[in-house]
Amino acid sequence: MPDFSSFLHIALGGLALIAALAVGTWIASLVQRDASLVDRMWSLMIAGPTLVYAAQTSWSGPRAFAVLALVLAWGIRLAAYITWRNWGHGEDRRYQQIRERNQPNFAFKSLYLIFALQMVLAWIVSAPTLAALAGDRAFGVLDVAGIVVALVGFLFEAIGDAQMAAFKGDPANKGRVMDRGLWRFTRHPNYFGEACFWWGIWLVAIGAGGLGAIWTLVSPLMMTVLLLKVSGVAMLEKDIGERRPAYRDYIARTNAFIPGPPRRNEASA
Repeated sequence: MPDFSSFLHIALGGLALIAALAVGTWIASLVQRDASLVDRMWSLMIAGPTLVYAAQTSWSGPRAFAVLALVLAWGIRLAAYITWRNWGHGEDRRYQQIRERNQPNFAFKSLYLIFALQMVLAWIVSAPTLAALAGDRAFGVLDVAGIVVALVGFLFEAIGDAQMAAFKGDPANKGRVMDRGLWRFTRHPNYFGEACFWWGIWLVAIGAGGLGAIWTLVSPLMMTVLLLKVSGVAMLEKDIGERRPAYRDYIARTNAFIPGPPRRNEASA
């Protein structure tokens, strides 16, 4: 079990890797004039430090192997999916709006407005992985519960993304609202799955005990707030009802985040 100074040193090593990824992506965004490239790297900026943390801790046993496997699989899958989904589509509409609001000199401003900000957020989100790898408490019930919750979240997110990709890939669905599969029970199964994943990893960190186990609660809390109130549900649905009237009926009958049975409403009836 590392002491506080060693724990902080390891954490800063993870931050250094995230900073390198963020700056590299920022330079690529200047070349391609596409600040939304950061979305493709977001999950890798969170998962990458896990390798740094593992290299500097005496990790071993089922807890460490489970955390490494889950977090790396989550990061690589999400980065690959977003890269595939956004390939050839140019800068995302949300980042175009940020670009317009921050002229002139957006190229430089984006370094701290977007990339440095996401660097810090990614570092905070990654905290439970360090706590889980550095802890030395015996593998127990909390570990099992956390692994199950994280695995369910991973599958929920991956299946939701796959269902949406298949829906959009069918020309017959052009202009229609996706309300099948997991999307029948929640408007954002991918976001719900991601939140579950990080609550699960935090439970494993609590099970590991030691330094950082409690204060890393900020990680799943922050991820949930981001997904609900900042860059997730709130931003995506800000004006979607005006742009896509059929989505208003979908909102009326479907939970935004936590899955639940569809509700009846006058429009659907």
